[in-house]
Amino acid sequence: MSEEIETKLGAARTRLILDKPFLGALVLRLPVVKAKPDWCPTTFTDAKKFYYNEEYIDTISSDHVQFVMAREALHCGLSHFARRGHRIKHLWELACEFAINPILVAEGLVPPPDVIVMQQYDNMTAEEIYPLLEENENNRDRDLQDNQKDDSSEDGKKDQAKNNQGKNKQTGQGGGKPEEENKNKDDGQGGSGKQEQQSSYGGETKNEQPDIDGSQGADEPQPLSESEKESLNILWQQRLAGAAQSAMTAGKLGDSMMRLVDFMLQPKLPWRSLLAQYMTAIARDDYSYSRPSSRRGDPALFPSLRSAQLNVTVALDTSGSISDKEINEFVAEIDAIKSMLRAKITLQACDAQLAEGGPWTFEPWDEFNRDAIKLKGGGGTSFIPVFDWVNAQDSMPDLLLYFTDAEGKFPETEPACQVIWLVKGKKKVPFGRRIQLN
Repeated sequence: MSEEIETKLGAARTRLILDKPFLGALVLRLPVVKAKPDWCPTTFTDAKKFYYNEEYIDTISSDHVQFVMAREALHCGLSHFARRGHRIKHLWELACEFAINPILVAEGLVPPPDVIVMQQYDNMTAEEIYPLLEENENNRDRDLQDNQKDDSSEDGKKDQAKNNQGKNKQTGQGGGKPEEENKNKDDGQGGSGKQEQQSSYGGETKNEQPDIDGSQGADEPQPLSESEKESLNILWQQRLAGAAQSAMTAGKLGDSMMRLVDFMLQPKLPWRSLLAQYMTAIARDDYSYSRPSSRRGDPALFPSLRSAQLNVTVALDTSGSISDKEINEFVAEIDAIKSMLRAKITLQACDAQLAEGGPWTFEPWDEFNRDAIKLKGGGGTSFIPVFDWVNAQDSMPDLLLYFTDAEGKFPETEPACQVIWLVKGKKKVPFGRRIQLN
């Protein structure tokens, strides 16, 4: 079987090089290695090699082989192994799968039957998908706990009734089965996905089936160290750029892949750094003609840039599409804004209307007090009330910062003040500067 499988893999790789040169160039960077089936049920990559289960490759078509080889290579090209950070491992790996699979389908590749393609995640990065999966899993855990409580109560009633009837006590052992079954069930909503789809990269994928007698293959590779992740990340970015250049030369790099390459290779700055740049520019964007000290002896007056106190309005989106966790994250960032420059912060909260109790004002010397702010929301989303309030003030703020997911009704006209949208999600804004939060 090994010779036939090697021929099948070689043919799939050659077809990718000819038809999809960008993906083919990435696939060529991964040596193909047969793995022992006790740890690799399908395919796997550690960013160094492409591991495969021989029986799995034998059961899928050549088109499917192209898909799984391209998938593992694209995981490496996008440095998914180095981008996890603090995130939960199995949710991150699932987010990476859901980010990649629609891209490969759009490229015309055919996924095997065991691969799930979630079209609702199309054009989303793994970082954008991950919070959705995390929220689904948290909701499912809460539902599971509620179900366990209900089942426990119901089982107790049943056991009591059976005992009263003098039935065999062994029937009470079944009380734990519903709970165990609930733990293993998958609700099909995305969750952790352990039952839906097994992750294909990153290590620690285990198959509990016994090893096949006489089978040969590579052992499971060791997890990457932090230094290995860093060096491999740089290496794969270089490979990604080279593959993109070759594909563009051949005229076979699609728009979706081009956007993917741009996302990975463009210089990235944390949102606080971008915000600091804008706020610094605003703080110095005024001239002073005040007379200098007479000691200078120069009679001419020249304008000089001055850095004055900023008047900043911060708006928080508290609509139903924003979770309590995200609202708390937004509020926590206000102290970071106050620490950047000498600024007076006026805080407004809004869903479809302004929050009661607002606005809350903090002078540059005031310590930001989270407990003093009582936020309520959960309604629809409209950004108009905040802008109407800003326009009604005696003086415009130097800057309006709006924390939101950008899913709501925007005003028809842009205000006179500068606006920066700090956006969680992928929605666009009609005016102002947009900074991606996640």
